[in-house]
Amino acid sequence: MSLCFAGVVPHSPLLIPSIGKEKTAELQKTVDALKQLEQDLYLAKADVVLLFTPHGSLFDDSFAVNAHTHYVSGFDEFGDFETKREWKGIPDLAANISHESHLKNIAVRLVSNEKLDHGSSVPLYYLTEHLPDVKILPAGFSGLSREDHLAYGELLKDIVMEQDKRVAIIASGDLSHKLSPDSPGGFNPNAKVFDETLIQLLEAGNLPSIIAMDPAIVDGADACAYRTILMLLGVLQHMHFSFKTYAYEAPYGVGYLTGNFSF
Repeated sequence: MSLCFAGVVPHSPLLIPSIGKEKTAELQKTVDALKQLEQDLYLAKADVVLLFTPHGSLFDDSFAVNAHTHYVSGFDEFGDFETKREWKGIPDLAANISHESHLKNIAVRLVSNEKLDHGSSVPLYYLTEHLPDVKILPAGFSGLSREDHLAYGELLKDIVMEQDKRVAIIASGDLSHKLSPDSPGGFNPNAKVFDETLIQLLEAGNLPSIIAMDPAIVDGADACAYRTILMLLGVLQHMHFSFKTYAYEAPYGVGYLTGNFSF
């Protein structure tokens, strides 16, 4: 089996100590959970990290795969001009995804961006600390249907399983952005319902109910993680898996979920 790891992570820039400062300390549960997940990933001996991000190149009518040969991260836009990282890409895997998706009539668009978005760079900051030679492949969701995201995930699983390298898949994203009046998106009373329901369904392995979540509740939560999680569940949907929550907290009105899938 070439799929060796799967996890869900938040990507708030506040998790970077030079940016969040005292707020990073207030997210200690999430920081500790990310460190635990980093150990899990290290023990999985991943050669490649396929990272689903909601903040890269996004298109309404197609999925995006960043096929660059190498990547750099930085947080200049958040006032940190010092923290920099670099990773190697794996463009042949991107090309394989493009080819196979065309055969299956799944819309995928290749892009080439050296600079990573924070949806990729924040998780990688924590998760690849002891994997200096790991290659990464960022991929984005789309404006297509929930079923399309599952089908795309299933296609990715078929491709991953044929690799001679060990592949880890990480779904990056925050849960509801509307948990309190101070939330970035304002307050929505259904936001807490969304977060609690999604976590319960993940822990129960109830994929049909996750797919069938009320659109009004999903849309009202403004959770960028929902579609990246759907892609990951598409990968896992025909496998026996379980999900363990390592941490969930929302001190700033945005839900941060960190967890690991076992399969």
